[in-house]
Amino acid sequence: MAVLGGLLVVGALLSSLSKRSFLSLTALFVVAGFALGKGGFDVLHFDARSGFVYQLAIVALVVILFRDGLEVDREMLPAWRLPLRKLVLAMPITAAIVALVTHLVTDLDWTQSFLVGALLSPTDPVLSSSVVTNPRVPAVIRHSLNLESGLNDGLALPPVLALIAALNSSHFTWWTFVLQDVGLGLLYGVAIGFLASLYIPSDGTGRALYALGAGFFAYGLTVLPPHGNGFISVFVCAIVLGVRRPELRETFVRRAEDLVELVKLGIFVVFGALLTVHALFTDGWAAVAIVAVVFLVARPLGVWVALVGTGTRWDTKAFMAWFGPKGVATMTFSLLVLSRNVPGAGRIFDICALAVFTSILVHGLTDHPGSEWMARRAMRAERPAPGR
Repeated sequence: MAVLGGLLVVGALLSSLSKRSFLSLTALFVVAGFALGKGGFDVLHFDARSGFVYQLAIVALVVILFRDGLEVDREMLPAWRLPLRKLVLAMPITAAIVALVTHLVTDLDWTQSFLVGALLSPTDPVLSSSVVTNPRVPAVIRHSLNLESGLNDGLALPPVLALIAALNSSHFTWWTFVLQDVGLGLLYGVAIGFLASLYIPSDGTGRALYALGAGFFAYGLTVLPPHGNGFISVFVCAIVLGVRRPELRETFVRRAEDLVELVKLGIFVVFGALLTVHALFTDGWAAVAIVAVVFLVARPLGVWVALVGTGTRWDTKAFMAWFGPKGVATMTFSLLVLSRNVPGAGRIFDICALAVFTSILVHGLTDHPGSEWMARRAMRAERPAPGR
């Protein structure tokens, strides 16, 4: 608590500086956690399989998925075709390529390899904030990356949970998972979201608490017998609330954003504290190869295939292909895998951790110059040709 409080104070004082530097505030928290954890000065002691880490991962996922679900309707309005193609095509292509390479370069079985692919398929704009906030970057690109990152957490969740269940149970059947986990999650999410939307408080603070309370209630009720999937329920509940009550979404964004950031920063610190240099390279060059494929092959190829026939310029494709950083979703899902005692969980976690850590550095370094490059390209494209 002392470390988290101190980091929050320091982070608040350095927030304006971090916006102008190559590292975001969230990236600084991961680095701080790493330096203070067992990989550095060993001030922070966390057991990755402890109840504390497991519950923290659950709280973080509930808050993040709820916020993302509320944003779906608003982000869908400006431009939906490009992100929809990336969600439907680029995500599974990315996951499949990563799974294939993981299976080829390690001794993980196919189920474990596909779990690695699913964990590394979501993107997170937090680690490349300038890309989605720089007004000089074309709006269609910013909205596309924002919507993709907002939705892919929820879309990656079912395959991640299904693969965890398959690895933990020899009696796993996909149709049972679809009917029970996904089906009940959807049913509870729609029902609770609809009921919660029938009346909302008029007070702003009350609205934010009311909304978040509905999300936690949806999770808690869904995981009771007959045991649906609470995370899917939270995401669907938020979508229903956001669509039926846009004013609730707007209030939540204004009033509860600090709470969301606090949870995210907390999970970044814990995640960083669990890392060590030795663990990051448990699989040696195989882990390095997987991470290289994620950023240099799988994501670019997935985006390029997804945008075929859209008339999107090559520089726009290249820009969106590169800025697919791995962040909060990959971290929290990986912690969930670790806490569920999945076979090979430690190695899976270490591979994903190396990908996130690499993303913090490479996307943090290229965030600002990449945004400026795209802005200049867009300005030149909008200029009329000479003589016109």
